[in-house]
Amino acid sequence: MMSTAAAPWRIANWDRFAMAIDSLVDIMGSPRIWMMPEENDTVNTRSRGEGIRTKQEQKQVFRHESNHVPRESLVKGNSIHSLDKTISKLEEELAAARAAQESIMNGSPVTESLRIADFTSKRKYLMVIGINTAFNSRKRRDSVRATWMPQGDKRKKLEEEKGIVIRFVIGHSSTSGGILDKAIEAEDNKHGDFLRLEHVEGYLELSAKTRTYFSTAVGLWDADFYVKVDDDVHVNPGTLGKILSSHRLKPRVYVGCMKSGPILAKKGVRYQEPEHWKFGGEGNKYFRHATGQLYAISNDLATYIAINKHLLHKYANEDVSLGAWLIGLDVTHVDDKNLCCGTPPDCEWKAQAGNVCGASFDWICSGICRSDERIHEVHQRCGESEDELWKATF
Repeated sequence: MMSTAAAPWRIANWDRFAMAIDSLVDIMGSPRIWMMPEENDTVNTRSRGEGIRTKQEQKQVFRHESNHVPRESLVKGNSIHSLDKTISKLEEELAAARAAQESIMNGSPVTESLRIADFTSKRKYLMVIGINTAFNSRKRRDSVRATWMPQGDKRKKLEEEKGIVIRFVIGHSSTSGGILDKAIEAEDNKHGDFLRLEHVEGYLELSAKTRTYFSTAVGLWDADFYVKVDDDVHVNPGTLGKILSSHRLKPRVYVGCMKSGPILAKKGVRYQEPEHWKFGGEGNKYFRHATGQLYAISNDLATYIAINKHLLHKYANEDVSLGAWLIGLDVTHVDDKNLCCGTPPDCEWKAQAGNVCGASFDWICSGICRSDERIHEVHQRCGESEDELWKATF
């Protein structure tokens, strides 16, 4: 049964959609069909209150109307184009509403803090940063909280003034309500910085988790971009915001450090792809996709994933999965190497040259090696100052 709180919002948006359709019909008007009389036809055209027209008069009327149609069509065409964009936007909003409604109907803990006013007010955010984390990563989360992720009132201020939402993203254990879930609940009660997903955690389920994250986030926050980052990566939110905001006006944007690594077919190796045969013969490489440590997609792509999540195939590696979901679409791939800087001295040299990195990690470890210990050093030497974050404009 649908939540009574969700019903008014859903109905209101269907009304807006219906109004847009009605406006389209009004502009289009009744269709006109003009037919030239046959040469052998007798005169058969009569206007109300007029006499019978000759064939020559009919031809003149036809030419007059034919010459007049293009000007009307031009005006109508512009209006129709405008309405088409409006309808497309409404379809995206309805898709986001369905994602939120599904969470409500499934009883997801995510929806406990959901407020319909958040949707009706349509607060617009720049980006939602989802930090992918696991049950056994408490030390990593604490190190992130102590470095680049603002805490308490500062985090709320970041959302309100800069439009940047940051949350740790995690699902549930296979034993619902078990000790692992209770530990996360206690941590969330203390910090209030989790996004809980309707998803069962597991290393082999990262593609499903990524899909669920985007579907859930686009239903909760109306943002220009949705970012996924691992909990052993250092991020400069202000710099990341500037990078993404420069692509704000582009439709269907996919931003990250693009790569096309080898497809590993041998069993037992890390990142082995069981469906390697789909990508061609031995020695082939994957299509171009963003590396999994950090990437971002625009609102329309996150909405696409939310709408089609049950049809999107999951490969062994979540970054490959996302690339596969987008490879067949008209998407702009943005390869930005400032989102995959190395740890000091690499990011430090770049910062000293005035080119602050959006994200830093060690390729050898697929993240910062021993990040719970070393991320403090990375932040000290490569992190943006608080002033830079709060003064940043997007």
